Amino acid sequence: MSVQITEARAKINLCLFIGPARPHGRHELVTLMDSLTLYDDVRLLAGVEGQSGDEIICPGVEGENLAAAALAAFRERTGWDGPPVRLEIEKRIPVAGGMAGGSADAAAALRLIADAAGFDDRRLLEDIAAGLGADVPSQVRGGLTLATGEGTRLRPLSVHLAYSVIVLPLEAQLSTAEVYAEADRLGIPRDSLGLARSLTRMQASISSETVLEHVSNDLQDAARSLCPAIDGTLEAALAAGADHALVAGSGPTVLAMFSGVGHHERAVTAHAALAGGGRVPAPILAQPAGPIV
Repeated sequence: MSVQITEARAKINLCLFIGPARPHGRHELVTLMDSLTLYDDVRLLAGVEGQSGDEIICPGVEGENLAAAALAAFRERTGWDGPPVRLEIEKRIPVAGGMAGGSADAAAALRLIADAAGFDDRRLLEDIAAGLGADVPSQVRGGLTLATGEGTRLRPLSVHLAYSVIVLPLEAQLSTAEVYAEADRLGIPRDSLGLARSLTRMQASISSETVLEHVSNDLQDAARSLCPAIDGTLEAALAAGADHALVAGSGPTVLAMFSGVGHHERAVTAHAALAGGGRVPAPILAQPAGPIV
Protein backbone atom coordinates (compact mmCIF):
# COMPACT_ATOMS: atom_id res chain seq x y z
CA MET A 1 0.00 0.00 0.00
CA SER A 2 1.32 3.47 -0.91
CA VAL A 3 0.58 6.63 1.06
CA GLN A 4 0.85 10.26 -0.10
CA ILE A 5 0.25 13.30 2.09
CA THR A 6 -0.37 16.98 1.38
CA GLU A 7 -1.77 20.10 3.05
CA ALA A 8 -5.11 21.62 2.09
CA ARG A 9 -4.48 25.21 3.14
CA ALA A 10 -7.18 27.63 4.21
CA LYS A 11 -7.82 30.53 1.86
CA ILE A 12 -8.65 34.10 2.82
CA ASN A 13 -9.86 36.92 0.61
CA LEU A 14 -7.86 40.02 1.45
CA CYS A 15 -10.06 41.91 -1.00
CA LEU A 16 -13.29 40.61 -2.50
CA PHE A 17 -15.40 42.66 -4.92
CA ILE A 18 -18.59 41.21 -6.39
CA GLY A 19 -19.97 42.08 -9.81
CA PRO A 20 -23.10 41.14 -11.73
CA ALA A 21 -24.39 37.59 -11.97
CA ARG A 22 -23.87 35.77 -15.24
CA PRO A 23 -26.74 33.89 -16.93
CA HIS A 24 -25.87 30.59 -15.21
CA GLY A 25 -25.91 32.26 -11.78
CA ARG A 26 -22.24 32.67 -10.86
CA HIS A 27 -21.12 36.23 -10.20
CA GLU A 28 -18.20 38.03 -11.75
CA LEU A 29 -15.68 38.96 -9.12
CA VAL A 30 -12.30 40.46 -8.42
CA THR A 31 -10.44 39.06 -5.44
CA LEU A 32 -6.99 38.93 -3.91
CA MET A 33 -6.54 35.60 -2.13
CA ASP A 34 -3.82 34.18 0.07
CA SER A 35 -3.15 30.83 1.75
CA LEU A 36 -2.64 30.41 5.48
CA THR A 37 -0.69 28.11 7.76
CA LEU A 38 -4.09 26.78 8.88
CA TYR A 39 -4.70 23.59 6.90
CA ASP A 40 -6.43 20.21 6.70
CA ASP A 41 -4.22 17.11 6.53
CA VAL A 42 -5.06 15.05 3.44
CA ARG A 43 -3.74 11.53 2.84
CA LEU A 44 -4.24 9.34 -0.22
CA LEU A 45 -3.86 5.59 0.22
CA ALA A 46 -3.65 3.33 -2.83
CA GLY A 47 -3.80 -0.44 -2.84
CA VAL A 48 -6.04 -0.83 0.23
CA GLU A 49 -7.06 -4.49 0.44
CA GLY A 50 -10.71 -5.22 -0.27
CA GLN A 51 -11.57 -1.73 -1.53
CA SER A 52 -13.87 -1.76 -4.57
CA GLY A 53 -14.10 1.97 -5.32
CA ASP A 54 -12.68 5.34 -4.36
CA GLU A 55 -13.51 6.21 -0.75
CA ILE A 56 -13.50 9.46 1.26
CA ILE A 57 -13.10 9.48 5.05
CA CYS A 58 -13.69 12.95 6.49
CA PRO A 59 -14.96 13.04 10.08
CA GLY A 60 -17.09 16.07 10.83
CA VAL A 61 -18.37 16.58 7.29
CA GLU A 62 -21.74 15.12 6.42
CA GLY A 63 -23.25 14.56 2.99
CA GLU A 64 -21.50 14.87 -0.35
CA ASN A 65 -17.81 15.76 -0.26
CA LEU A 66 -16.25 17.88 -3.00
CA ALA A 67 -13.06 15.82 -2.74
CA ALA A 68 -14.98 12.77 -3.97
CA ALA A 69 -16.18 14.77 -6.96
CA ALA A 70 -12.56 15.77 -7.61
CA LEU A 71 -11.39 12.15 -7.76
CA ALA A 72 -14.24 11.23 -10.11
CA ALA A 73 -13.61 14.24 -12.34
CA PHE A 74 -9.92 13.41 -12.61
CA ARG A 75 -10.63 9.84 -13.67
CA GLU A 76 -13.23 10.95 -16.22
CA ARG A 77 -11.09 13.72 -17.70
CA THR A 78 -7.81 11.79 -17.94
CA GLY A 79 -9.13 8.26 -18.49
CA TRP A 80 -6.89 7.00 -15.70
CA ASP A 81 -8.16 3.61 -14.54
CA GLY A 82 -5.77 3.00 -11.66
CA PRO A 83 -6.82 1.04 -8.57
CA PRO A 84 -9.32 2.49 -6.10
CA VAL A 85 -7.91 4.99 -3.60
CA ARG A 86 -8.90 6.05 -0.10
CA LEU A 87 -8.72 9.75 0.79
CA GLU A 88 -8.49 10.56 4.49
CA ILE A 89 -9.08 14.18 5.55
CA GLU A 90 -8.38 15.54 9.02
CA LYS A 91 -10.32 18.81 9.27
CA ARG A 92 -8.93 21.94 10.91
CA ILE A 93 -10.35 24.60 8.59
CA PRO A 94 -13.82 25.71 9.79
CA VAL A 95 -16.54 23.85 7.88
CA ALA A 96 -18.87 26.13 5.87
CA GLY A 97 -16.91 29.03 7.33
CA GLY A 98 -15.95 31.02 4.23
CA MET A 99 -12.32 29.82 4.06
CA ALA A 100 -12.69 27.41 1.11
CA GLY A 101 -11.97 24.33 3.23
CA GLY A 102 -13.94 22.02 0.96
CA SER A 103 -12.36 23.57 -2.12
CA ALA A 104 -8.89 23.20 -0.61
CA ASP A 105 -9.60 19.52 0.12
CA ALA A 106 -10.77 18.99 -3.47
CA ALA A 107 -7.65 20.68 -4.84
CA ALA A 108 -5.49 18.54 -2.55
CA ALA A 109 -7.29 15.43 -3.82
CA LEU A 110 -6.48 16.46 -7.40
CA ARG A 111 -2.80 16.97 -6.58
CA LEU A 112 -2.54 13.61 -4.82
CA ILE A 113 -4.34 11.51 -7.43
CA ALA A 114 -2.36 13.23 -10.21
CA ASP A 115 0.87 12.24 -8.44
CA ALA A 116 -0.40 8.69 -8.00
CA ALA A 117 -1.31 8.53 -11.70
CA GLY A 118 1.97 10.07 -12.86
CA PHE A 119 0.42 13.25 -14.28
CA ASP A 120 2.45 16.48 -14.00
CA ASP A 121 0.23 19.13 -15.57
CA ARG A 122 -0.85 21.89 -13.18
CA ARG A 123 -2.95 23.62 -15.84
CA LEU A 124 -4.91 20.43 -16.46
CA LEU A 125 -5.66 20.18 -12.76
CA GLU A 126 -6.80 23.81 -12.67
CA ASP A 127 -9.05 23.15 -15.66
CA ILE A 128 -10.61 20.13 -13.93
CA ALA A 129 -10.92 22.19 -10.76
CA ALA A 130 -12.86 24.90 -12.59
CA GLY A 131 -15.67 22.42 -13.16
CA LEU A 132 -15.92 21.72 -9.43
CA GLY A 133 -16.41 25.25 -8.11
CA ALA A 134 -15.15 28.81 -8.35
CA ASP A 135 -12.73 28.49 -5.41
CA VAL A 136 -11.13 25.18 -6.36
CA PRO A 137 -8.72 26.27 -9.19
CA SER A 138 -6.94 28.81 -7.00
CA GLN A 139 -6.30 26.16 -4.36
CA VAL A 140 -4.44 23.81 -6.69
CA ARG A 141 -1.39 26.03 -6.23
CA GLY A 142 -2.45 28.46 -3.52
CA GLY A 143 -0.39 31.43 -2.38
CA LEU A 144 -1.06 35.07 -3.12
CA THR A 145 -3.28 35.12 -6.20
CA LEU A 146 -5.34 37.69 -8.07
CA ALA A 147 -8.51 36.11 -9.45
CA THR A 148 -11.02 37.59 -11.88
CA GLY A 149 -13.91 36.37 -14.03
CA GLU A 150 -15.78 33.85 -11.90
CA GLY A 151 -12.67 33.41 -9.79
CA THR A 152 -11.09 30.99 -12.25
CA ARG A 153 -8.84 33.42 -14.16
CA LEU A 154 -5.78 33.29 -11.95
CA ARG A 155 -2.68 35.45 -11.76
CA PRO A 156 -0.16 34.20 -9.16
CA LEU A 157 1.74 37.07 -7.54
CA SER A 158 5.31 37.06 -6.27
CA VAL A 159 4.67 39.95 -3.86
CA HIS A 160 5.28 39.08 -0.20
CA LEU A 161 2.74 40.54 2.21
CA ALA A 162 3.76 40.70 5.87
CA TYR A 163 0.82 40.15 8.20
CA SER A 164 -0.62 37.89 10.86
CA VAL A 165 -4.22 36.84 11.27
CA ILE A 166 -6.36 35.41 14.02
CA VAL A 167 -9.11 33.18 12.67
CA LEU A 168 -12.27 33.47 14.78
CA PRO A 169 -14.68 30.65 13.88
CA LEU A 170 -18.34 30.81 14.84
CA GLU A 171 -20.53 27.85 15.72
CA ALA A 172 -22.88 28.89 12.91
CA GLN A 173 -22.43 27.85 9.28
CA LEU A 174 -23.39 29.73 6.13
CA SER A 175 -24.09 28.48 2.64
CA THR A 176 -22.13 30.37 0.00
CA ALA A 177 -25.14 30.28 -2.33
CA GLU A 178 -27.38 31.77 0.37
CA VAL A 179 -24.91 34.58 1.08
CA TYR A 180 -24.67 35.49 -2.60
CA ALA A 181 -28.47 35.43 -2.83
CA GLU A 182 -28.67 37.77 0.16
CA ALA A 183 -26.09 40.05 -1.47
CA ASP A 184 -28.31 40.21 -4.55
CA ARG A 185 -31.35 40.98 -2.40
CA LEU A 186 -29.46 43.82 -0.70
CA GLY A 187 -28.25 45.21 -4.03
CA ILE A 188 -24.58 44.77 -3.13
CA PRO A 189 -23.05 43.59 -6.45
CA ARG A 190 -21.28 46.29 -8.47
CA ASP A 191 -21.96 46.86 -12.14
CA SER A 192 -19.27 45.90 -14.65
CA LEU A 193 -17.75 49.38 -14.69
CA GLY A 194 -17.62 49.51 -10.90
CA LEU A 195 -15.98 46.09 -10.78
CA ALA A 196 -13.36 47.20 -13.32
CA ARG A 197 -12.60 50.28 -11.25
CA SER A 198 -12.18 48.11 -8.16
CA LEU A 199 -9.68 45.96 -10.03
CA THR A 200 -7.68 49.02 -11.09
CA ARG A 201 -7.56 50.37 -7.53
CA MET A 202 -6.57 47.02 -6.09
CA GLN A 203 -3.78 46.51 -8.64
CA ALA A 204 -2.43 49.97 -7.75
CA SER A 205 -2.46 49.11 -4.04
CA ILE A 206 -0.65 45.84 -4.70
CA SER A 207 2.03 47.65 -6.71
CA SER A 208 2.48 50.25 -3.97
CA GLU A 209 2.40 47.53 -1.28
CA THR A 210 -0.49 49.25 0.51
CA VAL A 211 -3.12 46.59 -0.14
CA LEU A 212 -3.22 45.53 3.52
CA GLU A 213 -4.48 49.02 4.35
CA HIS A 214 -7.52 48.41 2.17
CA VAL A 215 -8.77 44.91 3.01
CA SER A 216 -12.41 44.65 2.01
CA ASN A 217 -15.19 42.12 1.48
CA ASP A 218 -18.35 42.93 -0.49
CA LEU A 219 -20.09 39.87 1.00
CA GLN A 220 -19.63 41.01 4.59
CA ASP A 221 -22.97 42.79 4.99
CA ALA A 222 -24.84 39.90 3.40
CA ALA A 223 -23.21 37.45 5.83
CA ARG A 224 -23.98 39.78 8.75
CA SER A 225 -27.60 39.97 7.65
CA LEU A 226 -27.94 36.18 7.75
CA CYS A 227 -25.82 35.67 10.89
CA PRO A 228 -26.08 38.56 13.38
CA ALA A 229 -23.59 36.83 15.71
CA ILE A 230 -20.87 38.00 13.32
CA ASP A 231 -21.21 41.58 14.62
CA GLY A 232 -20.07 40.72 18.12
CA THR A 233 -17.10 38.79 16.77
CA LEU A 234 -16.03 41.71 14.57
CA GLU A 235 -16.20 43.95 17.64
CA ALA A 236 -14.14 41.47 19.68
CA ALA A 237 -11.44 41.39 16.99
CA LEU A 238 -11.10 45.16 17.00
CA ALA A 239 -11.21 45.32 20.80
CA ALA A 240 -8.28 42.87 20.86
CA GLY A 241 -6.20 45.34 18.84
CA ALA A 242 -6.64 44.12 15.26
CA ASP A 243 -5.82 46.65 12.54
CA HIS A 244 -8.75 45.32 10.53
CA ALA A 245 -11.62 42.93 11.19
CA LEU A 246 -13.55 41.39 8.33
CA VAL A 247 -15.66 38.40 7.43
CA ALA A 248 -13.80 35.58 5.69
CA GLY A 249 -15.30 35.06 2.22
CA SER A 250 -18.98 34.22 2.56
CA GLY A 251 -18.58 33.82 6.33
CA PRO A 252 -19.39 33.43 9.08
CA THR A 253 -15.73 33.12 10.18
CA VAL A 254 -14.16 36.45 11.18
CA LEU A 255 -10.54 37.45 10.55
CA ALA A 256 -8.60 39.72 12.90
CA MET A 257 -5.83 41.18 10.70
CA PHE A 258 -2.52 42.55 11.98
CA SER A 259 -0.02 44.28 9.66
CA GLY A 260 2.87 46.71 9.87
CA VAL A 261 5.53 46.92 12.54
CA GLY A 262 5.30 44.21 15.20
CA HIS A 263 2.32 42.50 13.58
CA HIS A 264 3.28 39.03 14.78
CA GLU A 265 3.93 40.02 18.39
CA ARG A 266 0.68 42.01 18.52
CA ALA A 267 -1.23 39.08 17.06
CA VAL A 268 0.27 36.66 19.61
CA THR A 269 -0.81 38.96 22.45
CA ALA A 270 -4.30 39.37 20.99
CA HIS A 271 -4.63 35.62 20.44
CA ALA A 272 -3.77 34.93 24.07
CA ALA A 273 -6.38 37.47 25.21
CA LEU A 274 -9.10 36.07 22.93
CA ALA A 275 -8.29 32.45 23.82
CA GLY A 276 -8.16 33.31 27.51
CA GLY A 277 -11.69 34.61 27.32
CA GLY A 278 -12.93 31.07 26.71
CA ARG A 279 -14.13 31.60 23.14
CA VAL A 280 -15.74 28.55 21.56
CA PRO A 281 -14.68 27.57 18.95
CA ALA A 282 -11.14 28.55 19.91
CA PRO A 283 -9.32 31.29 17.95
CA ILE A 284 -6.52 30.19 15.63
CA LEU A 285 -3.31 32.17 15.02
CA ALA A 286 -1.97 31.95 11.44
CA GLN A 287 0.38 33.53 8.93
CA PRO A 288 0.66 33.52 5.12
CA ALA A 289 1.80 30.09 3.91
CA GLY A 290 2.83 30.70 0.31
CA PRO A 291 2.05 28.42 -2.64
CA ILE A 292 2.20 24.63 -2.79
CA VAL A 293 5.36 23.68 -4.70
